[in-house]
Amino acid sequence: MKRYNDTTYAILGILTTECKSGYAIKQIMDQSLNHFWKISYGQIYPTLKLIVQEELAEVRTLSSQGRPDRNEYHLTSKGIEVLKNWLEQPIEHFPIERNEVLLKLFFGRFQTQEKQVFLLQTYKKELDRRYQTYITIEQAIINQNYNDEDSKYWLLTLDYGKRITKAAIEWCVFTLENKL
Repeated sequence: MKRYNDTTYAILGILTTECKSGYAIKQIMDQSLNHFWKISYGQIYPTLKLIVQEELAEVRTLSSQGRPDRNEYHLTSKGIEVLKNWLEQPIEHFPIERNEVLLKLFFGRFQTQEKQVFLLQTYKKELDRRYQTYITIEQAIINQNYNDEDSKYWLLTLDYGKRITKAAIEWCVFTLENKL
């Protein structure tokens, strides 16, 4: 079976949800997946074109009076099979975090302690903000999609983000109090 890049599989997965247009795909990326998977806006339409060419989805043009036509993408049975096959494959690359804060701290002997403290305080504030964003997203999923068969899995991935973020916040607090 032909191999596609991860962006293709991500968009195939998104097309299993209610998101059917390029614009809707961009919205779900910005609101949900962007917390753990990045796809640039410039990747969406070329990938949709490839998906249609490969007969993994078909495009339907919807017309509304007074509005521009809108293309909606719907998975074909072939597209669903390609997605399912990819989901069942073993993980090829486990994630490696790229963290500028840790990189700068690694070379911390070339910074003043004041800059190190500022770096960690700033990082902690950003982590606190991210954690609150996750709480807001979690509440929205529970309130709006709780019976949706996807919501269970959305909450699992969100829980991962919350736990990793909480651990990073705890690390910041510990490091600021005990190590600098």
